[in-house]
Amino acid sequence: MFVIREKFFSLGDDFDVLDENGNKIYRVDGKVFSVRDRVVIEDVAGNEVASVHRQLVALRPTYEIRIGGEKAAEVRKKLLTPFRDKFTIDVPGPDDLTMKGDLLDHEYVIELGGEEVAAVSKRWLSIRDTYAVQVTANVEPLLIIGSALALDLALEREEKKKEDKEKDD
Repeated sequence: MFVIREKFFSLGDDFDVLDENGNKIYRVDGKVFSVRDRVVIEDVAGNEVASVHRQLVALRPTYEIRIGGEKAAEVRKKLLTPFRDKFTIDVPGPDDLTMKGDLLDHEYVIELGGEEVAAVSKRWLSIRDTYAVQVTANVEPLLIIGSALALDLALEREEKKKEDKEKDD
């Protein structure tokens, strides 16, 4: 299990990702003022191990996850999902994952071929503005952490658009 602080990018904070014992395993650098909505995940020595950034040419919210400098996945919102949002984690090859559940409130699962491989929840923690990410052993944790961060970036961007529209009205 990993612990991530929510809405880190609204202030451009840097923060830590902790393991289940409270040990720091990653540092996330929120590059909020970048045009591409980018975050960098570093190991405890300060080396970049992964990054997440928005793709500018996509028609729907799409974020690219790079692990070790290589493209690992694209996280994109599904177009036709009535009543709730769903995101696809498009990995090279046939094994795409799906994020579904209450994405806005961080109560969702990630599935591979209908099997749950990760779960994200605020309910497991009493600490405000944090959520837990549980990952099965057969999935790359950085892919799941990066996907959760991509979802946060997409939701924050959507919220900002709503606020800007309300100001204009």
